[in-house]
Amino acid sequence: MTDAVTDGVTPAVPARLAFAGSGRITGAHGLAARDLPGVEVIAVASRHPEHARERAEQMGARPCTYDELPAGADVVVVATPPALHAAHVLHALAQGAAVIVEKPLCTTLAEADALVAAAGPTGARVAYAENLVFAPIVVRAIELTAALGQLRHLEVRALSNRPTWGDFLTAQWGGGVLFDLGVHPLALAVLLAEASATGEGSPPPQLTSIRARLEGADDIEVDDYAEVDLTFDSGLEARVVASWRHDDPQWDLQAASDVGVVRAELLPALLLERDGVAVTIPAGHPEGDIPQIAQFGYQGQLETFLSDFAAGRAPTMNVTFGRRMLEIVCAAADSASQGGVEVALPFTGPRDRNPLQLWRG
Repeated sequence: MTDAVTDGVTPAVPARLAFAGSGRITGAHGLAARDLPGVEVIAVASRHPEHARERAEQMGARPCTYDELPAGADVVVVATPPALHAAHVLHALAQGAAVIVEKPLCTTLAEADALVAAAGPTGARVAYAENLVFAPIVVRAIELTAALGQLRHLEVRALSNRPTWGDFLTAQWGGGVLFDLGVHPLALAVLLAEASATGEGSPPPQLTSIRARLEGADDIEVDDYAEVDLTFDSGLEARVVASWRHDDPQWDLQAASDVGVVRAELLPALLLERDGVAVTIPAGHPEGDIPQIAQFGYQGQLETFLSDFAAGRAPTMNVTFGRRMLEIVCAAADSASQGGVEVALPFTGPRDRNPLQLWRG
């Protein structure tokens, strides 16, 4: 996993990007592209032509329609609402482009299966955008956690306020805070757990079951608070909390074993500790005028994916990993619908229902 982030001296692979979607997350991808030599955004498509024009103007690109994609680009970044992800990924692949698809991967496991199949046996043409995995602080935290040995405690939290843009709070999104925000801490929890070792030469711990509690609010159609307990075959029981109920965002993680503790904060400020002692956070890529683009992994992610595509190499963050995260979310939603019962993984429930449908019934 530490190979995912470079030290900032590896030259970028020249590439032309097109965006399917014009929302806030495309701003982050656009800034990452701007700061990588030889990488440019040439086209932007959106459900709303005026939004496509606005984002395209900001990036020196041209607006286009979804049908026109990839519009001459080498890579299409799919950042549309999740219910549209599968169709846009499949379209881009059919037109010969590589694809970076934003989280969550899609809305149902049936769609996820189709994307894994379309990505081919190597999965080398589709990458799953989990930017935090490429954040220098997270890379270092995973390295430190690997040195702890068998974990006894693991908790990852993403506590934020509600999004005030887009359709995140509506049923058409396919799920709420667990589905959208929660995939970030879930990904980190799984990677941190798998980095720990139960003994020399032992395989990484495997996630075997899920228990979850979801809560909503009267004024929205989706969940805005989630607690998920993850049980691994090593005996570790990890917890993930995702919330849209906090005015002051807090994103953090803590891993502990019999020999030490690793703790990291991503929000409100970057902090990394081993046994209560501050650890220097690697600089990663040179920071532009918005440091978070490098600090939260967007630069490292884009450069790594472009290098993977150029080399015909399967990205570490690929559609199979994206499907795995959706499977965890679906299992958690199913657990919550039954009052928090244990649900085994792999998930054997319906593959044609989105997380909100699994939770609400």
